[in-house]
Amino acid sequence: MNRIPRTAVTDLVVLSVLSLLAVLGYETSFGDLDFLLAAVAGLVVGTAAALLGTVLRLGVLTTVVLGLAMYFVLGTPFTMPESAIFGVLPSLTSLAGLAIGAVYGWADILTIGTPVEAPYYVAVVPYVAAWAVALVGSMLVLRWLPKRRTVARSAVILIGPVLLFISGILLGTDEAFYAGVRGVAFAVIALVWLAWRRGSDVETDAAGARRLRAQKVRGSAVVVAGAVAIGAVAGLAVAPIAPERFVLRDQVVPPFDPLEFSSPLAGFRNYTKDLAEEPLFTVTGLEPGDIIRLASMNSYTGRLWNVAGPGDSDDDGGYAITGPTLPQPPLATLGSTRSIELDVSGYDDVWLPTVGYGTELKLDDTGSAGRSGDLRYNAAAGTAVLTSGVGEGTRYRLDSRMQVEPSDEDLADVPVATIELPPVENVPDVVTAKGEEYAGDATTPIEQLRNIERGLKTNGFLSHGLASDSIASRAGHGADRLIELFTRSSMVGDEEQYASAMALMARQLGYPSRVVMGFAPEVGEDDDSVEVVGEDVTAWVEVPFEGVGWVSFRPTPDQVDAPQDQTPKPKSEPQPQVRQPPRAEHVEDDLLSTVEIDDTDDEDKDRPFRIPGWVWVTAASLGIPAAIVFLPMLFVAMAKERRRRRRRGRGNEIAAAAAWDELIDRYAELGFEPPERSSRLQTARALEHQAVEQGVLPNSDPGSLRLTALAASVDRDVFDGQQVASETVVKRWSEADAAAAVVSAAVGRSRRLIARYRMRRRR
Repeated sequence: MNRIPRTAVTDLVVLSVLSLLAVLGYETSFGDLDFLLAAVAGLVVGTAAALLGTVLRLGVLTTVVLGLAMYFVLGTPFTMPESAIFGVLPSLTSLAGLAIGAVYGWADILTIGTPVEAPYYVAVVPYVAAWAVALVGSMLVLRWLPKRRTVARSAVILIGPVLLFISGILLGTDEAFYAGVRGVAFAVIALVWLAWRRGSDVETDAAGARRLRAQKVRGSAVVVAGAVAIGAVAGLAVAPIAPERFVLRDQVVPPFDPLEFSSPLAGFRNYTKDLAEEPLFTVTGLEPGDIIRLASMNSYTGRLWNVAGPGDSDDDGGYAITGPTLPQPPLATLGSTRSIELDVSGYDDVWLPTVGYGTELKLDDTGSAGRSGDLRYNAAAGTAVLTSGVGEGTRYRLDSRMQVEPSDEDLADVPVATIELPPVENVPDVVTAKGEEYAGDATTPIEQLRNIERGLKTNGFLSHGLASDSIASRAGHGADRLIELFTRSSMVGDEEQYASAMALMARQLGYPSRVVMGFAPEVGEDDDSVEVVGEDVTAWVEVPFEGVGWVSFRPTPDQVDAPQDQTPKPKSEPQPQVRQPPRAEHVEDDLLSTVEIDDTDDEDKDRPFRIPGWVWVTAASLGIPAAIVFLPMLFVAMAKERRRRRRRGRGNEIAAAAAWDELIDRYAELGFEPPERSSRLQTARALEHQAVEQGVLPNSDPGSLRLTALAASVDRDVFDGQQVASETVVKRWSEADAAAAVVSAAVGRSRRLIARYRMRRRR
């Protein structure tokens, strides 16, 4: 085993301290120092892997594999302790988190608001960063730096901690975590260490080297201290009060998540009751029949309709950052154009009222124009969002094109488009049953949808639940409200309930559908501008047809006079007296008796066999570490066998000499150090001497290895000029195998195990 020199220990300590100072910059992202445990664990695991690889004389590739194994096996309790088995052992979830976090955790930190507390694998980022810097830096310190000790090589070691320091800045926030203190400490330690390293480059003897290093360290310390003092004074004098700090978080904008805001449809009754006569905004450029779009909802949870979040499966692409020019919809047949101007007065929300599918949107007022970076647009839905909010004084101009409304005859043979939307959940059975009832015997999609629209429109009654309405109507569109809609003696509701019900009916028939909320003001032929008030709010359903676009359906009835629920008292009428037949004394036995058949076994037979989840977790927890440990051993064994076959497959003279080469390689793999550029006899004596020094041979008899005799025999075979017989080749390989087996049995189990990971090829 190799010994670690004292200078290398000093280098490793400096590397670890600099890395720790650098990784502290992650505090601004995590909000506290809880992440520091994962970072320190990464430093320890990476450094330990490099030390083990050096002490055990493992190759670079084998050391990296060992580092990866330690990364996965030891990382769980420090990064995801809640996912660990018994608090320590890795589980399938934690192993996946260690892999996913190393790849995607960086993006999560940038796109999630601080303090970063999710996803569950986010602590893997400081762990893997510190682990990688420690592993690579320690391997350079232990393997590469001792070969030629120069300042340039020492400076290369600092690249890892410097990159780690920069990553803490880029992934952080505008508020630095003791940036001045950490930066000065980092620079002082690095410069003093380089000066100390500089003193070791020109040493002549031990005493002179110590004096030279001491002088350079003292001189560097004085220079660094003066630079720090001058820099601190100058910084306080000329530095701006609030310096700009470049961080990636300000450059990478997270995707708009509609789930952060309440469902637009949930506030439907607020417009009809509280804001019925309140002016919301004024629109210029509308034409008769135009409807203003506010939000398009395609996700239903059983409680409410909402806009699908960015992580849901949705073909519309979500809300994307856009400039004044808006992207075109993926599915639409566009016709006439509109150019409207909208001036907000009493409206207050994040959704921008639009008309049709926009082509260009420009924020005109000073306050909104400065927040143009907050604009998001969904081309498929034709709706826009200003994430910082729309309020009084907001003014913008929108150029758009309108969707052509085809006739039912044009859609008779047109199938519904295949669009993936988020699945609807907790749909009441009565809604599904009513949808099938209203669809009837229609065979085409447009006929079925029109039948549902007609069934709701003709059988229902309109009521906003106002005091002036003839019958009460409860707000909401959850499962309980829709059940009430269809189980009362009369269907009573408004656009909120009828649009929700029809959209769910269409979904249950297999058709993608969405609920659209907006405003339908009355626009006259000569109206230049229209003032939109709360009572103009409306909602409708849209279903996409292949090659046509989203076709609208309006199932809300116009009838408002719903019949009152009356329960008449039954009239009492006298019944004639009838003579009852006499009671039978004998009760006939049932000819057939009820037999209960237990078909549980049949169900179990039909149910496919499933492996329990704990089996997968246990197999993964044991199998992955085992694969990391044993697969490299298998590959090395295959390579050794291939080396042996190639050597024995040559000519007899070369094959006899190759037996000696195979023996020397096996000794080297067991931890011995064969001398380079020496004869076979010299190599044999050196190896026998090493075996005695290491205590491999208990009787201290080097002759028991028979290396000298074998070396002399191989020399005779090679240099006597005689033809080497095949029997001689077989004998030399048998002798070499026997000599290797003797020392392999003597070195002990640990060295034999390490030898399985080593492969040396004698030149």
